[in-house]
Amino acid sequence: MIDTVAERFLRYVVIDTQSDPLSLTQPSTEKQKNLGRLLVEELLAINLADAHMDEHGYVHATIPSNVDRPVPVICFCSHMDTAPDYTGTNVRPQIVRHYAGGDIPLPGDPQQVIRMRDNPALAHQIGNDIITTDGTTLLGADDKAGIAEIMTAAEVLVSNPDIPHGTIKLLFTTDEEIGRGVDKVDVQKLGADFAYTVDGETAGHIEDETFSADRVDITIHGVAIHPGFAKDKMENAVKIAAAIVARLPATMAPETTEGRDGFVHPTGLTGSMEKALLSFIVRDFEEEGLAAKEEMLRDLTRSVMLDYPGSTYAFEVKEQYRNMKTILDRHPEVVDNAMEAIRRAGMVPVRGSIRGGTDGSRLSFMGLPSANLFAGGHAFHSPLEWISRQDMEKAVKTIVELAKIWAERA
Repeated sequence: MIDTVAERFLRYVVIDTQSDPLSLTQPSTEKQKNLGRLLVEELLAINLADAHMDEHGYVHATIPSNVDRPVPVICFCSHMDTAPDYTGTNVRPQIVRHYAGGDIPLPGDPQQVIRMRDNPALAHQIGNDIITTDGTTLLGADDKAGIAEIMTAAEVLVSNPDIPHGTIKLLFTTDEEIGRGVDKVDVQKLGADFAYTVDGETAGHIEDETFSADRVDITIHGVAIHPGFAKDKMENAVKIAAAIVARLPATMAPETTEGRDGFVHPTGLTGSMEKALLSFIVRDFEEEGLAAKEEMLRDLTRSVMLDYPGSTYAFEVKEQYRNMKTILDRHPEVVDNAMEAIRRAGMVPVRGSIRGGTDGSRLSFMGLPSANLFAGGHAFHSPLEWISRQDMEKAVKTIVELAKIWAERA
């Protein structure tokens, strides 16, 4: 590898690319384009002549086929933005070389310690090089690790023309963390038959199932009146919203569910006594479960509103994404080829489900069946995020093997 995956990763994470859910533009923050411009420069430098960034901040490039037979066009995709959950400004990565086990204190904040009891995956990293932050920012392995891995694999393929592969499309998106990652992607123009987002966690994992997801907004119109004259008249919209939250089933929350259990999660409450907005995300692997949770929330709201006869409400459901397994089950070769690539890269493949979504969730329903490959990161969206150099190298090898397998099996 002319430029190692770790070198690329360390170069990318120091660029602040945090997205902004309150922005109405795409990308939501101009600073995401700073990474995009660097990626275009690097892609052009490895002779991918069509590399460019479009008006939405997406970076595109093509690795031409080097075989003389038709091969399905595959796309590798990762996102450039980091989550709004925790700051990504002034990232200072550190490398713990030859990790010997035990907790990892972070030098920038004594309160931040990556503990083995909270990160059992560290037990499989003895002797590896662990990359973390200093504890004052997130790292950005979600998903700059995926970008570094795809970029490094692209350089390997271009530099080694003896490795057979079909046409490969590269796509780096903006605003994935705020649910808009592929809003402006033109799938027909992209020209791929199948895709892989490189946005997963543990090395060796391939995921073909995500939650189905909706957003629910409840707008409450209360009865406002001067508090000095409010007896038997005021109906405070903020208190009504709080009553709805208080009645949510404790067993249907993110913090009390796991595995294939879905959840209802309040994400925001704003307002005044006159008007309040209460926002939720609703998640379930099954469409029926999603609908049942939304009906539960609707019934709960109706019940609360009975105590406030002068007030009104609006209940709005907005579709976010759907379980990509519905589409991928029609194209088993997408996952089968990935599992074989993982084996050839020296790992035991683990097929699983994501308690969340990826750009691939949306792409699958836009006509581009997409599975999710591991990128190797852990503890995403927090200052305790970490990744190992060796796992990133395994991801690079998996991507290269996957390109070969599609050519072999065409």
